[in-house]
Amino acid sequence: MSFYKHMILFHFLLTLILVSATSTNEAPSSPTSTSVTSLVCRSTPYPDVCFDSLKLSVSIDINAILIQSLKVAISEAVKLLSLLLNTDHGINIIEKQKGTIQDCNQLHQITVHSLNKSLIRLTTASASDTLKLVDVSAFLAAAVTNKNTCLEGLQSASGPLKPLLVGTIIAAYKHVSNCLSLLSTVPAAASGSTQKRHVTNTGMAWLSRKDSHDDSDYDDEDDDYNMLTVAADGSGNFTTITDAINFAPNNSVDRVIIYVKQGLYEENVEIPFYKPNIVLLGEGSDATVISGNRSVVDGWTTFRSATVAVSGEGFLARDIGFQNLAGPEKHQAAALRVNADFAAVYRCTINGYQDTLYVHSFRQFYRECDIYGTIDYIFGNAAVVFQECNIISRLPLPGQFTVISAQSRDSPDQETGISFQNCSVIATEDLSNSTTVKNYLGRPWKPYSRTVFIESYIDGFIDPKGWVQWSGDEGLDTLYYGEYANVGPGSNVDDRVTWPGHHVMDYYEASNFTVSELITGQEWLDSTSFPYDDGI
Repeated sequence: MSFYKHMILFHFLLTLILVSATSTNEAPSSPTSTSVTSLVCRSTPYPDVCFDSLKLSVSIDINAILIQSLKVAISEAVKLLSLLLNTDHGINIIEKQKGTIQDCNQLHQITVHSLNKSLIRLTTASASDTLKLVDVSAFLAAAVTNKNTCLEGLQSASGPLKPLLVGTIIAAYKHVSNCLSLLSTVPAAASGSTQKRHVTNTGMAWLSRKDSHDDSDYDDEDDDYNMLTVAADGSGNFTTITDAINFAPNNSVDRVIIYVKQGLYEENVEIPFYKPNIVLLGEGSDATVISGNRSVVDGWTTFRSATVAVSGEGFLARDIGFQNLAGPEKHQAAALRVNADFAAVYRCTINGYQDTLYVHSFRQFYRECDIYGTIDYIFGNAAVVFQECNIISRLPLPGQFTVISAQSRDSPDQETGISFQNCSVIATEDLSNSTTVKNYLGRPWKPYSRTVFIESYIDGFIDPKGWVQWSGDEGLDTLYYGEYANVGPGSNVDDRVTWPGHHVMDYYEASNFTVSELITGQEWLDSTSFPYDDGI
C-alpha cells in the first residue's frame, strides 16, 4: 500500500475517533437552539450549508456549535480525499490535468490534517487559551487557500472528471469557510497564551555549530537522524538534499538538521507535511545553492514549479541560495514555495523572475534575505513578516512592468497578509537605468489582499502611485494596503493611489502587522535562534 493510501486510512480512522469522542446523542432541536443556530448561520458565507450541518444541534453555545460544524467539515473533507485519490489513479486524465490533481491531492491531505488538528485544539482549549484559537484560525485560513490553489489549477484542465471534481471540492470547502467565519464569533480571552511553544532537543545548538565553521562538529557522535550532511563531492552522508530528506524520520518532534556543504545542487527538493522540523543549513547563500528551472510554460503548475517546496511544519533555512533559472520568458517559475506553519528563513537568497517566492499559507518569517524578481515575485496567502530583507526588482521583458507583491487573501475572516518591516526596496542596475519600465509595490491577487510596508527604505524607481490594479476596480475598496514611516525617494505618499483600501497608517495600525501580532512570532521564533523584532 502506498504512503498516501496509508495517510488516507490514518485520517479516516482519526476522524472516526475524534468525531465519536466529541459526539453527543442526537435529539430534536429545541426552538431556542434552532433560533440560535439560524442567527449564527446568517453571518457565515454559506448560511444554508451552515444550518443544514447544524440542524440536529441542541446547543446554544457558540463553542459547541463551532465544534459540530468542524466535525461535519472533517467528514466531508475525508470523502473528498478518497475521491481525489481515485481521480489521481483514474483514466482519461491529460498530463496537465494530472499535475493539477496531484496538487489538489497533496493540498487536501494537508487540509484534512489541519482540520483534525483544529478539532483537537478546540476540544481541549480552556477559556483563557487564545493561542489555540489563533492556531485554529491559521489552520482554517490555510485550508481555504488550499482550495483556491486547487481550483485555480483546474481552471485550465479538461476531461470528463472535471465537473464532478470541481463541484465536490466547492461543496466540501463551504463547510471549512463557514467554520472560519464561526471562529470569529468565539469570545477571545483578554490575556495572551498560556505557554510558549518549544521544539525539543537541538534548540540552540545547531546555530553555534555553524558559526564555528568547524566540520568536526558534524561527526558520527550526533544522532543518526538529527544531524545529516550533504556534500556534492561525496564527503558527506548524502550527495543530494532529496536523499537526506527521504532519510529523515517522518513526524519528528526533534529538529533534523541537514548541513548542506558548499556546492551547486541541481535538484527539485520537496519537504512534505509529514516531514516536520527540517533545518537546511548552508555555508552561505552564494556558496550553497539549490537550482532548478521548472516553469508554467514547460508544463508545470505554479505550485509544483518551485525549486524547493516546503510543506513540513517548523521548517528552517539559513545561509542557502534558492534559485529558478527558467527565465522571464517562461512566466511563473518559483524558486521557493512554503506552505508550512512556523517556517523561518534567515540570511538566504531567493532568486527568480516571475513568482519567485510563493508564501502560500500558514505563518512564516524571513530575516536578512535577498529576494529577486520581476512580476508578483512575493505572492500567496501566508501571514508573513519580512524583516531587514533586500527586496530587489530586476529588469522584466520588454513591455512588462514590475510588481513586488501579489497577496491573495480572499476573505475578511482570514488573518493573513504580507508585512515588510525595515526592508530595502531597491532595483538592479539595469532596471534603475531604465526610463520606460513602471515599477510597483503590489497588486491585489484577491479581493481582500493585504500588504504593508513599515519603516522601510523605498528607492526612487517605484512609481509615485505605488500600487497597481489586478483587474479593473476589483478589490480596490476591500483590500488593505498600508504604509508607515518609510523613507527614501520612493516613499512619498502624496501621489499614491486614492483607493479606499489604501492607508497611510499610524503607529497603532502598523502595530497590527508586526511579528507579535501577525504571526504570533514571540511564541515560536525564540526556538529558532534567528534574530527578530517583535514590534515597531
